[in-house]
Amino acid sequence: MDYKNSGVDIEAGYKSVELMKKYVQGTMRPEVLTGLGGFSGAFSMESFKTMEKPTLVSGTDGVGTKLKLAFVMDKHDTVGIDCVAMCVNDIACAGGEPLFFLDYIACGKNFPEKIATIVSGVAEGCKQSGAALIGGETAEMPGFYPEDEYDLAGFAVGIVDEKKLITGQDIKPGDVLIGIASSGVHSNGFSLVRKVFDITEEGLGTYYEELGTTLGEALLAPTKIYVKALRGVKEAGVTIKGCSHITGGGFYENIPRMLPDGICAEVKKDSYPVLPIFRLMQKKGQIEEKIMYNTYNMGLGMVLAVEEKDVQTAIAAIEAAGEKAYVVGRTAAGEKGVVLC
Repeated sequence: MDYKNSGVDIEAGYKSVELMKKYVQGTMRPEVLTGLGGFSGAFSMESFKTMEKPTLVSGTDGVGTKLKLAFVMDKHDTVGIDCVAMCVNDIACAGGEPLFFLDYIACGKNFPEKIATIVSGVAEGCKQSGAALIGGETAEMPGFYPEDEYDLAGFAVGIVDEKKLITGQDIKPGDVLIGIASSGVHSNGFSLVRKVFDITEEGLGTYYEELGTTLGEALLAPTKIYVKALRGVKEAGVTIKGCSHITGGGFYENIPRMLPDGICAEVKKDSYPVLPIFRLMQKKGQIEEKIMYNTYNMGLGMVLAVEEKDVQTAIAAIEAAGEKAYVVGRTAAGEKGVVLC
């Protein structure tokens, strides 16, 4: 009896590390002091001494049951982007610039090529956000996960000068809300998605005219990474007074997280295009509109609060970063929360 007989293949682990090295290398930053394979990752802070009060911000998240679709479609190259996006977008909401990222993959059986493909997506997300992939863990757990399934989570660390932290505390009545378009469902609410749609190879392969693609491709579209867009807004001289990453809980839970007491957000539903995947899901699942807005991003992955004088500059910067932006509402005096009108 040996370890391999118990279901853990150490040689497969070594092979997966070798296969992923080329992807990891493409994410490196000059501050990284260690290579892949060590016990830890080291990152120099020397270049950030010009900040008055350098402050670290962190985020951790996973991809959730969206992975079930990847299993059915046998498509594993984009879920890593989702994992990075969920972490670095949260960091960006605080005004932080991502520095480095670590991933965690737990699987029933280590298929090296599949693991490397997953990591290629993680590396792509890191490149999009400017984070170095300085470490990770692949845990082969026979008997805990089915052989062809895995879970994926990640951890990101970023930096911001303390005085530039985005806290939302300076939001006043009359500030303007700018929404940045999402790519689709992103990475939350997939337990409901899987109840509404036929999540089989045939069902996910069905082409829908209103989507312009198959159901699977629409649902598996990777989460947008907004780091570049928010960086552009700041570099344009705009003060982002508040920022909400629209994830689980939709508008109703996430927008209030950036608001101070005594301020409400008034969002106009017709101020931007709701993506077809949400209309299709709402109709097919006979889901109440409020539940949709309380679960999904409905086409807006990020909402910013800025002063009215900065609106056009902010939108121009977001669009220069390749994203679509819309004026979606205003803040007003009132009970902290969201009013959809």
